[in-house]
Amino acid sequence: MNASQYLESNKQRFLDELIELLRIPSVSADSRHNEDTKRCAEAVKKALLDAGCQKAEVCPTKGHPCVLGELIIDPNLPTVLTYGHYDVQPPDPLDLWTSPPFEPVVKDGKIYARGACDDKGQVFMHIKALESMVKTNSLPCNLKFIIEGEEEVGSANLEAFLKSNKKRLEADIVLVSDTSMISMETPSIESGLRGLTYMEVEVTGPNRDLHSGVFGGAVPNPITVLAEMIASLHDKKNKVKVKGFYKDVVELTPEERVALNKAPFDLEAYKKDLDISDIWGEEGYTTLERTGVRPTLELNGIWGGYTGEGAKTVLPSKATAKISMRLVPNQKSKKIAKLFEKHLMKIAPPYVKVKVTEHHGGEPVVTPTNSEAYLAAAKAIETTFGKKPIPTRGGGSIPIIALFERVLGIKSVLMGFGLDSDNIHSPNEHYGLFNYYKGIETIPHFLKNYTELKQKSK
Repeated sequence: MNASQYLESNKQRFLDELIELLRIPSVSADSRHNEDTKRCAEAVKKALLDAGCQKAEVCPTKGHPCVLGELIIDPNLPTVLTYGHYDVQPPDPLDLWTSPPFEPVVKDGKIYARGACDDKGQVFMHIKALESMVKTNSLPCNLKFIIEGEEEVGSANLEAFLKSNKKRLEADIVLVSDTSMISMETPSIESGLRGLTYMEVEVTGPNRDLHSGVFGGAVPNPITVLAEMIASLHDKKNKVKVKGFYKDVVELTPEERVALNKAPFDLEAYKKDLDISDIWGEEGYTTLERTGVRPTLELNGIWGGYTGEGAKTVLPSKATAKISMRLVPNQKSKKIAKLFEKHLMKIAPPYVKVKVTEHHGGEPVVTPTNSEAYLAAAKAIETTFGKKPIPTRGGGSIPIIALFERVLGIKSVLMGFGLDSDNIHSPNEHYGLFNYYKGIETIPHFLKNYTELKQKSK
């Protein structure tokens, strides 16, 4: 029996075990779930040991713990370090879910639950691939795992953890499945990710909430001021107006733009799926370019005053917004944060107080398509899908990728099996069973291909 045959014989159990992991509400952003994140870390540790790891450990950090695991079969063989995260986004707004976010439901060939795709389902592919190889005596290389619990809140404690565990995390390549494909009919590999700068802006007017009839029209309203400031951040061509924002951006060559836009993309289907009448974005660029290789500034949340049921005629004391900026190669997250803060302070009117806070950030990355790891992944996907994968640029951010290279000196390969339509970070997140099983099937091929290429290059 080979690994693929073992998968076929254990599909239902592999799904049942994933469902149990998805039941744990490991929401890293909400302190009310701190015990749940610990419980989830322990569950991941147990899964690694049950799958065949020689050792696995829940390691404390200043925040949520990391889980480390390893199976070393021969020190002379290559070592692949698998990265993923067990923490999940908050499930809000709950009323938009068709089933409870932590009570997984399988329907229409998909599993619906918070974390189904991002990233528990994709992490579990690697654990079940390990089991399939161990049980069939077909593991071709050494494996290590680092599954963290703070990715959804910026991985603030991960750098310190990496620095203090460099020896334990030594490897030849990092394998990451926290990304997506174009579709299951058109497989792809992300060869780059945008970086991130995440900010919070607080505008304060009067020292307390006021009666909007008694004080309205005479006292500055922080919501109005904040809305005006946010509206001014883009020009009529939808370019970001923060001074210096585009200074370090490297423009793609005409040839690179043509190659990028060869990826299959149905604009009408895209609009229909999102229920929008038209698209929006920086003038002069296609949707694929806007979401992959151009920097952006987006409003992620805004609040102030009274938002409960019924009416309350209040002129609020404060208004707050959360804003994220996606960055492209050569842009630096700290530099963009400083430029953004400087710009906000400059445009703020004198009759309010403005506070700008940087929450977290990460650097953009590009992985070469001629590397051993990329070629191994491309061959693995071609084997299981029957098609060569298309290289794409991902619009999202995984700050740890640049961190791995800077701290550990290890490059990464992004072999994800999610889809952009999986509603990650949104209500009704889901993950296709086909995707889940296809990942378990493909990972052993990657490990075999990568080992062979590394040994040939010695």
